[in-house]
Amino acid sequence: MHDLIRVIVLGIIEGITEFLPISSTGHLLIAERWLGARSDLFNVGIQAGAILAVTLIYWKRIWQLLTQWRDPANRDYLFKLVVAFLITAVLGLIAVKFNFKLPETVTPIAWALIVGGFWMLAAERAAAHKPDQRNITWTVAILVGIAQMVAGIFPGTSRSAATIFAAMLFGTSNRESATEFAFLVGIPTMYAATGYELLKVLHDGGAAHEDWTALGVGFVVSAIVAFIAVKWLLGYIRTHRFTPFAIYRIVLGVALLLLLPGGA
Repeated sequence: MHDLIRVIVLGIIEGITEFLPISSTGHLLIAERWLGARSDLFNVGIQAGAILAVTLIYWKRIWQLLTQWRDPANRDYLFKLVVAFLITAVLGLIAVKFNFKLPETVTPIAWALIVGGFWMLAAERAAAHKPDQRNITWTVAILVGIAQMVAGIFPGTSRSAATIFAAMLFGTSNRESATEFAFLVGIPTMYAATGYELLKVLHDGGAAHEDWTALGVGFVVSAIVAFIAVKWLLGYIRTHRFTPFAIYRIVLGVALLLLLPGGA
């Protein structure tokens, strides 16, 4: 029962933080220090639950892109999504090739939260002085692909924050348009990451040791909570800036450095 509660809590944390620009990976790594570490497949699997929620929310837009690809605007947007995903995938395979590992201490996560918070404040300020630009340029697509990988390498950065604000700083000043592109490119990225981890577990013979019940519960909880969180966020950004999230990141990062000065 206690383990089930821990799984539910981790699913809730993932569902809330995956698409809010405050870093789901950073929050999960911190939470697991008190709730117990989980497998890489569990962590990526519950992220897939959150991605499923976004897939359901954006299913009309996805269907439009896939069935009306002959329309020049849709085809151009779809190609940019594909390029952004491929950039992330290639950089991800390079990181795997060099055996990159996530940090095991809190200090780098805390600093990533702080730096990311100030990055968000600067991006909001810069975007406020630009004309309302909704178009996704090729520059934005390329930088969003790179930003996804940067967020994967540095927990605490936040994939959604890195991609949304890369878009806002370098061409798409409109928050809704930048958020939509960032979320849509995250769909194939996270499904691919989940599939990769699943194949790795099966190849290494770890399936027998995986707690599939916990993974299933975490997946469902994450999907439900993420659906609610993303629906709220999409309504929120129509009339509000991301500033409160930036302040939260900075406060949390500073608190972690003060409470855990050794990075334990």
